Amino acid sequence: MSGRPNVVLIMVDQLAAQWLPAYGHHIVRAANLDELAGRGVVFDAAYCASPLCAPSRAAMLTGRYASAIEVFDNAAELRASVPTIAHLFRAAGYRTALAGKMHFVGPDQLHGFEQRLTTDVYPASLDWTPDWTRPVADRLLWYHSVEAVLTPARTVASLQTDYDDEVAFHAVRHLHDVARQSSEQPFLLVVSFTNPHDPWEVPARYWNLYDPSAIDPPAVAAIPVERADPHSRRLAEMSGLDEVGIGADQVLRARHGYYAAISYVDERIGTVLSELSATGLDQNTVIVFTADHGEFLGERGLWYKMSFLEPAARVPLFVCGPGVATGGRRVQSPVSLIDVLPTLLELAGVPDGGVEMDGASLTGLLAGDGAPRRECVICEYDAEGVTAPAAMVRSGSHKLIVCRTDPDQLFDLEADPLELSNLAGDSGHASSLDALHGALERRLDLGAIERHVLESQRERHLVAQALATGAATPWDFQPFVDASRQYVRTRHDLYHLQRAARLDAR
Repeated sequence: MSGRPNVVLIMVDQLAAQWLPAYGHHIVRAANLDELAGRGVVFDAAYCASPLCAPSRAAMLTGRYASAIEVFDNAAELRASVPTIAHLFRAAGYRTALAGKMHFVGPDQLHGFEQRLTTDVYPASLDWTPDWTRPVADRLLWYHSVEAVLTPARTVASLQTDYDDEVAFHAVRHLHDVARQSSEQPFLLVVSFTNPHDPWEVPARYWNLYDPSAIDPPAVAAIPVERADPHSRRLAEMSGLDEVGIGADQVLRARHGYYAAISYVDERIGTVLSELSATGLDQNTVIVFTADHGEFLGERGLWYKMSFLEPAARVPLFVCGPGVATGGRRVQSPVSLIDVLPTLLELAGVPDGGVEMDGASLTGLLAGDGAPRRECVICEYDAEGVTAPAAMVRSGSHKLIVCRTDPDQLFDLEADPLELSNLAGDSGHASSLDALHGALERRLDLGAIERHVLESQRERHLVAQALATGAATPWDFQPFVDASRQYVRTRHDLYHLQRAARLDAR
């Protein structure tokens, strides 16, 4: 291989940092991720760009705020002309490939990748477009349902494990192909799994790794509706949590299923890393591991994501390889997934082509001899569950959450890591509140974003209705076989296909 390092970016879906042993969890078993964390640098305060799949991933791939590229939600198209990590590395002579989920919406299903090795698990259509003109309680068919919390299970097979088995297989095959060619051309490989996203339906041997009596309850018990913040109330209403009494046993069983899903995907990751080592490609490869957003897992009585509170917004981020300190060095400074692209460009010596980015390179932090290059970290949310843009800004230990329709929330994470004390109305923290508001306003125009979101939603609803009339031409990427009934493709089949694919253990 040439002197330029290869890059392997591994992602999982809906994994909060706090659920990994590398971040102090004493029950979850994730030996491969533990080993990876011990080899390089671990970021203790890494945040997703948006606590939702498509906008977070698009922001990470482009180094831009999600609103800047108008990927507002899970049915918003990333324009084909927006430069991504694949375009930049490919232009620099890298071989580029994607295995797994990336939730691209629209006809461009490659966004610069030369090869896409699998289909996606979710649809490329506009069907999942939110509608801010409708009441939050008017649940659309594709909203998260409380069903996943109530029905985790030991399985022989399920939709998501079928998919992740396929992702790991094709990622390994691609590494073998690269190694066989003995080429001087470096490569970029993105490997993206869908676990431990709900529903938590995993083979029995991963479930059986955990003693049910050892599963820990939430650190923060369910907060009564009348005491919860407005956005948390909306999240409960959207998924039906407010209508279902979830007992303590059900909470523990769902957490058990989630932990098992982490162990399952950890093994898939281990398979990829093992083959990277077996081929010798690991000797000159930068490896990044992260997740697109977190998972509440019953904390505060909430589940899933779509919030700026720590379980939904803080994600794992490990980096190891050439130019990176070794030995599991910890970085406390807040960083963002939009920093991944400029960091990898600098580590690989790939020019940015003059492309505008909102992220900042973390190479100084990775080498152990630098300081953060940013004043603050920004996270956005412009999808279902709000009717106006919401945003989070963190600087130092303080985090501010704002939305035009809701009261501000200000937390000091050093003094209050569980975010139970809102300091926004405390005169002693007025200067911190003002400073964070200023930092946010210098970066995001929430009024303009609101206008763009509403316009985008109107356009997409019209187009989606038209495309559903007459002969349909799907945008979904199908590299080998017709995947149209294997994974999720329309607004109607999300839960039907998950149920149909589930094969319970006996």
